[in-house]
Amino acid sequence: MTDYAVVNPATGQTLATYDTFTDAQIDEAVTAAATAFATWSQTPVAERAAVVRRIAELHRERRDELAAIIVREMGKPIAAAVGEVDFAADIIEFYADNAEKITADKPIDILGEGTAVVRRSPLGALLGIMPWNFPAYQVARFAAPNLVLGNTILLKHAPQCPESAALLERIYEDAGLPAGGYVNVYASNEQAAAIIADPRVQGVSVTGSERAGAAVAEVAGRNLKKVALELGGSDPFILLSTNDLDGTVQAAVDARLDNNGQSCNGAKRFIVADGLYDAFVEKFTAAMAAVTAADPTAEDTILGPLSSEAAAERLQAQIDTAVAQGATVLTGGTREGTFFAPTVLADVTSAMDVYREELFGPAAVVYRVAGEDEAVALANDTSYGLGSYVFTTDAAQAERVADGIQAGMVYVNLVLADSPELPFGGVKRSGTSRELGLLAADEFVNKKLVRIGA
Repeated sequence: MTDYAVVNPATGQTLATYDTFTDAQIDEAVTAAATAFATWSQTPVAERAAVVRRIAELHRERRDELAAIIVREMGKPIAAAVGEVDFAADIIEFYADNAEKITADKPIDILGEGTAVVRRSPLGALLGIMPWNFPAYQVARFAAPNLVLGNTILLKHAPQCPESAALLERIYEDAGLPAGGYVNVYASNEQAAAIIADPRVQGVSVTGSERAGAAVAEVAGRNLKKVALELGGSDPFILLSTNDLDGTVQAAVDARLDNNGQSCNGAKRFIVADGLYDAFVEKFTAAMAAVTAADPTAEDTILGPLSSEAAAERLQAQIDTAVAQGATVLTGGTREGTFFAPTVLADVTSAMDVYREELFGPAAVVYRVAGEDEAVALANDTSYGLGSYVFTTDAAQAERVADGIQAGMVYVNLVLADSPELPFGGVKRSGTSRELGLLAADEFVNKKLVRIGA
């Protein structure tokens, strides 16, 4: 019996299956990670950094193999898959480069005599529950900072990504981690809950849906375990003014179609000032319509299939319901199997289901607003709060809007600008933690006070 299988979303063909672990195998994995922590946590920081740097090198050396697997598992266009592996390598290297800074004591100016520092100490074995949409990148941003800190990793990947999960485990092992330093587990949801509850495991990080995050947080809470949540998003793209409408439209298309429209922080709601709305929507709709979903193995493919038949059916149902409730389809709205046409919806109101939902695929909603205040109010009228995008030629307005938006990230006049040094995370139902940047190293660490008298 297995839930783990590689089903090529472009063809529907099952290419490989992997057995779900037995309970005994799960216990062996937890034992290995807990045992490895005893030695890995005491390994000098420079040596840990060297191993982490080797992990980055192996990503680059094996990027074609890993990228091809990603295409097979979730349909990402090959050029984007290669880019994902390269970005994962950059992230891992960033933490190797900053290992000393991450682990260094932080002195405190004290009122009395003597000294005080905050010393960052690792917690122990951690469980990462990763999603299917970025099989290499998501693992890198969880595993790399925690390995530098001295934690060890148990990694449960999405059931549709077992092949990349196996290759990543080999990469981490081949880099020189001790046995148990990074362990892949093909675990069921029930077994994952048991891992979280295991006293040898000190924390859990999950990237996924609200439903998955709530389920994991409930188990973690019952067992008093640290939990980090990176969940969904319905990010606004606010256009208030521009000197380059064509460039702004292209940025909007890029932000919506990235990863076949399956990015948590992809722009999904396009909120446009009245004076620009008609021109923007005309150009945006034409640009979206000009993109055709195609074979993800072709080097020039921009948009591949959705990750599964179920994902395509879910998006189709959302769009069909929106139309039934009064929304207008300006382009798209149809699919052939898992290949979904780029879609633009207009005339959406707060009475419609789609107003509150996340569209996980190449579908956008456009809104007309009178100006800045209405734009911010509409942007914030959501349960999500991950990322946001603001386009304006007014620097003061950019600052005001950035302050007013309820989100973990605001990008002004640019998209697709994630970088290893920039923290990633949200507020509201988009999550509770930060990954990437130096803040990622503060999630699973004991900030131990050491106070010494005169």
